[in-house]
Amino acid sequence: MKIECIAGFASITKNPSASAALYQDALNLPLEKQDDYRFMDRFPGANHFGVWPLVMAARSCFGQDEWPAHIPEPNATIEFELADAEAVGLAVQELREKGQEFLHEVRTEPWGQTVARFMSPEGVLIGLSYAPWLHE
Repeated sequence: MKIECIAGFASITKNPSASAALYQDALNLPLEKQDDYRFMDRFPGANHFGVWPLVMAARSCFGQDEWPAHIPEPNATIEFELADAEAVGLAVQELREKGQEFLHEVRTEPWGQTVARFMSPEGVLIGLSYAPWLHE
Protein backbone atom coordinates (compact mmCIF):
# COMPACT_ATOMS: atom_id res chain seq x y z
CA MET A 1 0.00 0.00 0.00
CA LYS A 2 1.21 3.50 -0.82
CA ILE A 3 -0.74 6.37 0.73
CA GLU A 4 -0.63 9.37 -1.63
CA CYS A 5 -1.99 12.12 0.62
CA ILE A 6 -4.44 12.93 3.37
CA ALA A 7 -7.75 12.59 1.54
CA GLY A 8 -9.75 14.32 4.23
CA PHE A 9 -9.99 15.48 7.78
CA ALA A 10 -13.22 16.17 9.61
CA SER A 11 -13.83 16.98 13.21
CA ILE A 12 -16.68 15.10 14.84
CA THR A 13 -19.00 17.27 16.88
CA LYS A 14 -22.03 16.97 19.11
CA ASN A 15 -22.80 20.64 18.43
CA PRO A 16 -22.73 21.31 14.67
CA SER A 17 -23.86 24.93 14.99
CA ALA A 18 -21.05 25.84 17.43
CA SER A 19 -18.48 24.14 15.22
CA ALA A 20 -19.85 25.81 12.09
CA ALA A 21 -19.65 29.17 13.88
CA LEU A 22 -15.95 28.57 14.47
CA TYR A 23 -14.85 27.12 11.14
CA GLN A 24 -17.17 28.99 8.80
CA ASP A 25 -17.91 32.25 10.58
CA ALA A 26 -14.80 32.93 12.68
CA LEU A 27 -12.14 31.27 10.49
CA ASN A 28 -13.93 32.21 7.26
CA LEU A 29 -13.55 28.80 5.62
CA PRO A 30 -15.87 28.62 2.58
CA LEU A 31 -17.84 25.61 3.77
CA GLU A 32 -20.74 24.18 1.82
CA LYS A 33 -23.72 22.72 3.66
CA GLN A 34 -25.37 19.36 3.09
CA ASP A 35 -27.94 18.80 5.82
CA ASP A 36 -25.93 19.36 9.04
CA TYR A 37 -22.63 18.36 7.39
CA ARG A 38 -20.34 21.25 6.45
CA PHE A 39 -17.44 20.67 4.11
CA MET A 40 -15.17 21.96 1.40
CA ASP A 41 -13.53 19.92 -1.31
CA ARG A 42 -10.15 20.63 -2.89
CA PHE A 43 -8.86 22.38 0.22
CA PRO A 44 -5.13 22.87 -0.46
CA GLY A 45 -3.10 19.96 0.88
CA ALA A 46 -2.04 18.74 4.21
CA ASN A 47 1.70 19.28 4.39
CA HIS A 48 2.15 17.30 7.57
CA PHE A 49 0.63 14.32 9.35
CA GLY A 50 1.75 13.21 12.78
CA VAL A 51 0.92 11.23 15.88
CA TRP A 52 1.53 13.74 18.66
CA PRO A 53 1.75 12.40 22.23
CA LEU A 54 -0.43 14.35 24.67
CA VAL A 55 2.61 14.99 26.87
CA MET A 56 4.32 16.79 23.96
CA ALA A 57 1.19 18.82 23.20
CA ALA A 58 1.01 19.81 26.88
CA ARG A 59 4.66 20.91 26.80
CA SER A 60 4.09 22.93 23.65
CA CYS A 61 0.93 24.62 24.90
CA PHE A 62 1.62 24.96 28.63
CA GLY A 63 5.31 24.23 29.23
CA GLN A 64 4.52 21.20 31.40
CA ASP A 65 4.14 17.44 30.95
CA GLU A 66 0.51 17.24 32.14
CA TRP A 67 -2.50 18.55 30.26
CA PRO A 68 -4.41 20.84 32.66
CA ALA A 69 -7.36 19.04 34.24
CA HIS A 70 -9.71 21.99 33.69
CA ILE A 71 -9.24 21.90 29.88
CA PRO A 72 -10.64 18.91 27.96
CA GLU A 73 -7.91 16.79 26.41
CA PRO A 74 -7.76 17.23 22.63
CA ASN A 75 -8.50 14.28 20.40
CA ALA A 76 -6.82 15.74 17.30
CA THR A 77 -4.92 18.78 16.12
CA ILE A 78 -5.14 20.80 12.95
CA GLU A 79 -3.03 23.79 12.05
CA PHE A 80 -4.07 26.44 9.59
CA GLU A 81 -1.06 27.89 7.79
CA LEU A 82 -0.90 31.66 7.31
CA ALA A 83 1.26 33.81 5.02
CA ASP A 84 3.84 34.92 7.60
CA ALA A 85 4.46 35.34 11.34
CA GLU A 86 2.78 38.75 11.42
CA ALA A 87 -0.38 37.20 9.93
CA VAL A 88 -0.56 34.82 12.90
CA GLY A 89 -0.72 37.74 15.34
CA LEU A 90 -3.33 39.53 13.23
CA ALA A 91 -5.47 36.37 13.02
CA VAL A 92 -5.31 35.94 16.80
CA GLN A 93 -6.44 39.53 17.26
CA GLU A 94 -9.30 39.02 14.80
CA LEU A 95 -10.51 35.85 16.53
CA ARG A 96 -10.22 37.41 19.99
CA GLU A 97 -12.49 40.21 18.77
CA LYS A 98 -14.97 37.45 17.89
CA GLY A 99 -14.72 36.01 21.42
CA GLN A 100 -12.21 33.18 20.89
CA GLU A 101 -10.00 32.31 23.86
CA PHE A 102 -6.47 31.00 23.24
CA LEU A 103 -4.50 28.41 25.20
CA HIS A 104 -1.31 30.38 24.64
CA GLU A 105 -0.11 33.55 23.03
CA VAL A 106 1.63 33.75 19.66
CA ARG A 107 5.12 32.35 20.03
CA THR A 108 7.90 30.82 18.03
CA GLU A 109 8.55 27.18 18.87
CA PRO A 110 12.12 25.83 19.12
CA TRP A 111 11.69 24.26 15.66
CA GLY A 112 10.93 27.67 14.10
CA GLN A 113 7.14 27.59 13.77
CA THR A 114 5.18 30.66 14.88
CA VAL A 115 1.89 29.47 16.38
CA ALA A 116 -1.00 30.27 18.70
CA ARG A 117 -3.42 27.53 19.73
CA PHE A 118 -7.00 27.20 20.96
CA MET A 119 -9.57 24.44 21.41
CA SER A 120 -12.57 23.96 19.16
CA PRO A 121 -16.01 23.15 20.58
CA GLU A 122 -15.51 19.47 19.69
CA GLY A 123 -12.09 19.12 21.31
CA VAL A 124 -9.73 19.69 18.38
CA LEU A 125 -6.54 21.56 19.23
CA ILE A 126 -6.31 24.26 16.54
CA GLY A 127 -3.16 26.12 15.65
CA LEU A 128 -2.85 29.30 13.65
CA SER A 129 0.59 28.80 12.21
CA TYR A 130 3.47 30.04 10.14
CA ALA A 131 6.06 27.35 9.37
CA PRO A 132 8.81 28.98 7.28
CA TRP A 133 9.88 25.70 5.63
CA LEU A 134 6.43 25.40 4.03
CA HIS A 135 7.06 28.67 2.17
CA GLU A 136 10.49 27.93 0.70
